[in-house]
Amino acid sequence: MSSAGMFSLTGRKILLTGAAGHLGRALCEYFVSDGATVFAVDLDAQGLAAFESKLNPTEGSLLAFTADLSDEGQRVDLVEQVGANTDSLDGAVFAAAFVGTSELEGWAVDFERQSISTWRKALELNLTAPFHLTQLLEPLLSRGNGPSIVNIGSIYGSIGPDWSLYEGLDMSNPAAYAASKGGLIQLTRWLASTLAPGIRVNIVSPGGVSRGQHIDFIERYSKKTPLGRMATERDVVGQVAFLLSGASTYVNGQNLVIDGGLTGV
Repeated sequence: MSSAGMFSLTGRKILLTGAAGHLGRALCEYFVSDGATVFAVDLDAQGLAAFESKLNPTEGSLLAFTADLSDEGQRVDLVEQVGANTDSLDGAVFAAAFVGTSELEGWAVDFERQSISTWRKALELNLTAPFHLTQLLEPLLSRGNGPSIVNIGSIYGSIGPDWSLYEGLDMSNPAAYAASKGGLIQLTRWLASTLAPGIRVNIVSPGGVSRGQHIDFIERYSKKTPLGRMATERDVVGQVAFLLSGASTYVNGQNLVIDGGLTGV
C-alpha cells in the first residue's frame, strides 16, 4: 500500500459530534476534502447549516444532524436517523463537549461557586454521551471497514491546572471539565479492551489550542511549552485523521497527547 493510500480516508463513513465547533469544523473540512462521508452532529442548527452552506465538497460529502447530546432520548433518535442513512460506519469522533470557555452558570468560576447542576451537565455531555453513543453505534461500527473510535480529551484529564496561567484574567479551568476528560481517558482504555478486536478506540488529548485568548494567557502558555506556541486546530486534525486511517490499525487504547511537549518534559 502506498503512503497516500495508507493515510487516506476516501470512502470512509465517519460520524462526528460537535461538528459546528472550532475543532469540529476543521475536522469536517479535512474529512470531506479527503473523500469521506461525514455524518455531522451538533446542537447548534444554525451554525451547522452555515458551515454546511460554505462547504463545497469535491470528493466526500456531509450529512447534517441536529441533536442535544446531553439528552438521552435525543441520542437514541440521532442514531436511528443515522441508521436510516447508512448500514455501517467506519469511524466515530466524539468532539462535542462543554469546554473551559463555555458560558454556563457555575462553570468557569471560583471553586466554591462551581455548581452541582453544571457539574452534572458537563459529565453528561463530556463523558456519558460518548459512552452511550458507543453503545448505540456499535452495530453500525461493527459492520464497518476497520472501524475506529476517536475521543477528544484534554491534557487536563491527566494533569492539574497551572493557575498562574489564568492570574488576573477572566478565564478558568472548571473541575468538571478535568474530571470528565479524565474519565474519558479511562473509558477509552476500557472500551479499547472490550470492543477489540473488531473496533479500535483511542483518544487524543490536546493542550491549549489558540482561539483568540487574551494575549497574556497566550504568552504565558507559550513560554511554558517547549515548542514555544499554543496548538492550532490543524495540529489536532492530523492526529485524529491518523487514528481513523489504515495507518493506525495496530494502535488501540492509546492517549495521544498533542501539547508541544508541555507535559512531556
